[in-house]
Amino acid sequence: MSLFKQVDKSGILVTEVCAMSDAALRLNNHLEQLLGNPLPVRIRAWDGSQAGPPGAPVLVVRNRRAVRRLLFKPGELGLARAWVAGDLDIDGDLYTALGLISGLVWERDEDSRSLSEALRDPRARSAVRGLVQLGGVPLPPAPPREEVRRRGHLHTRRTDRRAVSHHYDVGNDFYEIVLGPSMVYSCAYWESPRGTLEAAQRDKLELVCRKLGLTPGQRLLDVGCGWGSMAVHAAREHGVSVVGVTLSQEQAAYARKRVADEGLTDRVEIRVQDYRDVTDGPYDAIASIGMAEHVGADRYLEYARDLYALLKPGGRLLNHQIARRPEREETTYHVDEFIDAYVFPDGELAPLGTTVTQLERARLEVRDVESIREHYGLTLRRWVANLEADWPRAQRIAGPGRARVWLLYMAACALAFERNRIGVNQILAVRPPASGASGLPLRARTWN
Repeated sequence: MSLFKQVDKSGILVTEVCAMSDAALRLNNHLEQLLGNPLPVRIRAWDGSQAGPPGAPVLVVRNRRAVRRLLFKPGELGLARAWVAGDLDIDGDLYTALGLISGLVWERDEDSRSLSEALRDPRARSAVRGLVQLGGVPLPPAPPREEVRRRGHLHTRRTDRRAVSHHYDVGNDFYEIVLGPSMVYSCAYWESPRGTLEAAQRDKLELVCRKLGLTPGQRLLDVGCGWGSMAVHAAREHGVSVVGVTLSQEQAAYARKRVADEGLTDRVEIRVQDYRDVTDGPYDAIASIGMAEHVGADRYLEYARDLYALLKPGGRLLNHQIARRPEREETTYHVDEFIDAYVFPDGELAPLGTTVTQLERARLEVRDVESIREHYGLTLRRWVANLEADWPRAQRIAGPGRARVWLLYMAACALAFERNRIGVNQILAVRPPASGASGLPLRARTWN
């Protein structure tokens, strides 16, 4: 810069060089002015400059497009788009950085405000103008190609099939990296944080089987059977006949191969079928593990009634489902912008109480509810570790953007479970027989 001072006495070139070598400081100052608080992370900008608290995790702003994404879609979705596109990155511990950044998006105290709230404040015009200048071309960047374009009504058979395909047909090889040998894509059940993921997933499958009271010769319907882990375990360890249904062609092909390899084709049938089209009941038991989140608010009572109709009197349902915390004014199910756009299109979370009420409205008797929230934080951290350990291959299989989606999604969800923003529950319900006898032992929690 001193060279420019000697060459150009007008100061114009000096201004230009300064503007290109202090982007981090300017970005930091504008954001702090908007938010009314110091930024909790350090910023490294595209020009190599840095600003912010020393020793803090570094938010790497790779280009001006990242600034434009935050301006045109402030908050969670703008940050997610920038992350997926590679415009933003994190240098340092991912969980620590996400925990600090979450305060700008989700978890705020009474003395702070989110970025989207700040940008709407008329008093923030100076800071906004500064960010616009930093962002360059005043046009909104196109969303990354991994973002879902919504078409049609929610939760029809067609849109549900498309949503499931988006999430689960990423590639079985990719899920083998993330999930490990168990190929179970739901919360594990840990005896100790030092245990293995495979043992914790086996214990979860066994817990479900014991809660359902499975005995040889019974029929089990596995709704949303995934890659066949529950179906194989129940047939092999408890001697039941299983029908597993999924909307994913890739999952079904993988599950059928597992069934054949285990020599269980006479006891396990895997179908590509919507649960609403299953008509060959009654079943002695139904397992719905990590599937009900896809059902949707408008369809949930229908879902519960369909499962009730498929159970024989005295038959049991194990509904394993993520729940959000209730709001003061309950008007709709919660939709997370990032997860809806990139991970689970059309997924909706309800509070535990809402889910229990809907199951009871369908005439099921809820007999037991177990929260296993802490177990999901442990599970997600193991999935993240698996993904990071084989990161180059994961990117080759799924593509860099999709791999970044899964990394952000799983790490952020681990923190959400650990901080009690969301929970996960196993709900055991019974279709009561005419006699009123539930069929459960007097001390039902023998499964523990």
